[in-house]
Amino acid sequence: MWNGNAIAVGGFLLATTLAGCDIGATPRNKAAHESRQLELPNARYRVDPERSRVWLLAREGVFVYDLSRPERVPVPLPGWLSVDAPYSCPSDLALGPKGEALITSNTLPTLWRIDPESLAVTVHPLLLDADTDKDVGFSALAYSAQQGAFIAASYVHGSLWKIDPLLERAQKISLSAPVREACGLAVRPRGSQPALSRLADLCVHTPHGGWSVILAPDWRSAQVSFAPCAEQPWPFNVARLNDLTGGN
Repeated sequence: MWNGNAIAVGGFLLATTLAGCDIGATPRNKAAHESRQLELPNARYRVDPERSRVWLLAREGVFVYDLSRPERVPVPLPGWLSVDAPYSCPSDLALGPKGEALITSNTLPTLWRIDPESLAVTVHPLLLDADTDKDVGFSALAYSAQQGAFIAASYVHGSLWKIDPLLERAQKISLSAPVREACGLAVRPRGSQPALSRLADLCVHTPHGGWSVILAPDWRSAQVSFAPCAEQPWPFNVARLNDLTGGN
């Protein structure tokens, strides 16, 4: 994923904008920081430079943009359910190691997988190892190459989950404190972070700022701290993309 003012892929320039809150600075106090709400994402996107492709998840579902033509292909998600703000951040989209796209529901523990070649969709209800008495959905999703697994976050419950590579089970990660209102999740290789959070393995984005997450070696538990972390990966300028692709 790329953050910044512009992305060059397949000869096209994709303009992006970042929310207007500087989460790189430590707030004087948490109450003041929470009063500055970050702009929430209205769409999710991922760039696949190997295939010169952009995946976009919006309220209408998934659209795949082939930037070498250009061309837009809608991909229906059977049975997909996602609620809008103020009840949750939108469902999320992440790319796997083979270019496959995974889409969450922010109300159900289910993933939709889109094959990178055929664009065929398969539905994967997850067996949770905890919170089976709760309505658990995922508003943030990211792939960890280190673990060979996806990591998901729940907006309502503030929980983190490790999803097995077969997309069958979700293991709850025990946190020192819940991280509620998750809207984005970034996996961070150790050694690449600022000094304040150099040991952080995950950065969870919320409307109030970032949380750094330091995972135990077995990934079954983690320490969380309200601390600056990476840029939030939203929102995507959909109108600009439509301009560049001729609205296809």
